[in-house]
Amino acid sequence: MSKTMEEGLYSLLYLTLIFTILYSLHTQVAHKLLIGQHPLHLKKSPHLPLRFNSDGTFKILQVADMHYGEGMVTRCVDVLASEFDYCSDLNTTLFLKRIIQSEKPDFIVFTGDNIFGPSAHDAAESLLRAFAPAVDSGLPWAAVLGNHDQESTMTREELMSFISLMDYSLSQTNPSVDDPSRAAEGEVTKNIDGFGNYNLRVYGAPGSHLANSSVLNLFFLDSGDREVVQGIRTYGWIKESQLRWFTVISKGYQGQRQDTNHLEEASACAMPPAMVFFHIPIPEIQQLYNQKIVGQFQQRVSCSSVNSGVLQTFISMGDVKAVFVGHDHTNDFCGNLGGIWFCHGGGFGYHGYGKAGWPRRARIILAELEKGEKSWGEWIESGPGSASTMRS
Repeated sequence: MSKTMEEGLYSLLYLTLIFTILYSLHTQVAHKLLIGQHPLHLKKSPHLPLRFNSDGTFKILQVADMHYGEGMVTRCVDVLASEFDYCSDLNTTLFLKRIIQSEKPDFIVFTGDNIFGPSAHDAAESLLRAFAPAVDSGLPWAAVLGNHDQESTMTREELMSFISLMDYSLSQTNPSVDDPSRAAEGEVTKNIDGFGNYNLRVYGAPGSHLANSSVLNLFFLDSGDREVVQGIRTYGWIKESQLRWFTVISKGYQGQRQDTNHLEEASACAMPPAMVFFHIPIPEIQQLYNQKIVGQFQQRVSCSSVNSGVLQTFISMGDVKAVFVGHDHTNDFCGNLGGIWFCHGGGFGYHGYGKAGWPRRARIILAELEKGEKSWGEWIESGPGSASTMRS
């Protein structure tokens, strides 16, 4: 055999070896490149924009404090002794499925402590399991973080980024500004504190004169987790940079309404109302203990020792009509501060603390466009695996 043929044979054998290795990687390894044991796929998006229904209603399901761990192996907390043996995270999943199927909300909001970090050894996997009923429903949904979500294997930024990439999620890590004409908004966005500050618009019903108008604005804020102030540990709070961003966005909406040339739309939407969602309640909510409320005030409000002026900012803007928080699992009341309704969501998840015999619950928020009214209904789970009831 000549030297040239010999070299050619070696080259052929070498290329064959390379192709064999590449084929092996493709067939045996590539399909195992997963995130949280789930195959990679393109994100599924909901039908947008968010809209009121033709009957003038828009229904939101608020889910506060799921405290999800790892599914079947994560036991329930603060349930009756007769319920404990067969109670796990799966009861939280079933509860969420039942509410979605029964209420058929237009939008779902998770207001933090979606997973309980110390019980979640893989944050991504726990998030996928916790939000699975919302994803499976195909409904649009959004989330903010609480003070326990980041206590597992992901930072707060990583958590919000992951949540924003999940199917049908409208969550954002932080607001982005692509329109050069909105320079002021972009400036306040650059140095905003936290992760999960964003806003969504809800438009009028299709075919109506408000179909192209934002008639309800939804704001989401990161209230943080834990901080140390003068050597004392306290809960997080909404920072000045976040309130600046909120103010700029709110003023921008009001300015857009003033510029409209349609008198009918101008009168109907001169200042579209806003709702705000975050996890840790503000200090002023403590004042509601001695005031008229709807619902139950059963535990001390666990807020920050720092008052950053959230209430005053909301009042001064004039568009915020209701605020929905979580954090305190045995509080499910609504009360009015300065003309704004503040509502606790109550504890939803079975792995979160509560009171044995006091059912888990969620909040139904029904905005009625034509009547100019809102109602804050509540779902109450009467026991693990049992039917649920609703009261308004």
